[in-house]
Amino acid sequence: MMRKHRSTMTICFTNNKGGSGKSTSCANLGYELSAAGRKVLLIDGDMQLNLSLTFFDEEKVLKMAGGEKNLYHAICNKKDLKDYIVPTVYENLDLIPSSTLMSQVEYELFTMMQREFILKKCLHTIKEEKEYDYILIDAPPTLGTWVINILCASDYVIVPVEASPWGLFGLANMFDFLNELQDMTDAQIMGVLITKVDERKNYFRQTKEILKGYKEFHVFDSCIHVDSSIEWAQDASKPVAVYKKSTRSAAEFKMLAKEVLLWQ
Repeated sequence: MMRKHRSTMTICFTNNKGGSGKSTSCANLGYELSAAGRKVLLIDGDMQLNLSLTFFDEEKVLKMAGGEKNLYHAICNKKDLKDYIVPTVYENLDLIPSSTLMSQVEYELFTMMQREFILKKCLHTIKEEKEYDYILIDAPPTLGTWVINILCASDYVIVPVEASPWGLFGLANMFDFLNELQDMTDAQIMGVLITKVDERKNYFRQTKEILKGYKEFHVFDSCIHVDSSIEWAQDASKPVAVYKKSTRSAAEFKMLAKEVLLWQ
């Protein structure tokens, strides 16, 4: 029986700097929300396929990416995304896979009317049916038309920021970009998530101090430390809590899920 909820909250993970931990955060938050009993749909919006690879082995991901049941074909043909959902092995957790052809999506969108709202229209049925509590979208590290699509389809934005000398590079541009889209999207910044923390170095403290200077957005209390278990989990195509529940990062993603649940 279809579950009915008050609303479906759509959250995108975006940062125009690569290596910030977007896909890792999106995947593991999605798993933790589903483990907490929420119904979650993940959308892999990046040609690198990392979100898909967290839940399926490489052979399966490449097969989905090379076929027609993926996000690229849905967007190009303006199809209802309900028909592109792939269940994972985890209860309450589904995925719409990506394709390496997503590198061409900017060109495809350029020829479409109201091109900034194609994803929002493709998601209309899923959101209207309210089967999912959360839709989490992994955006590529760009600031083009496709990311505008993702933002226009989202209610909230989480910005992962790496605790490193270059982690904050371009963050001001990211927020300027969001401000410029205020007439197109109602998406609000849910918060900044500090990732890849190594407390043996000063970068974490420096990053926190700099982020405190931005009064207009929230910084999550949860932060994600450097943890080799994350890489091993990715290699095994599993969320980190499934790979090794006792690891530090698994506890941190669970804490992040608790913070996000407060927004529902």
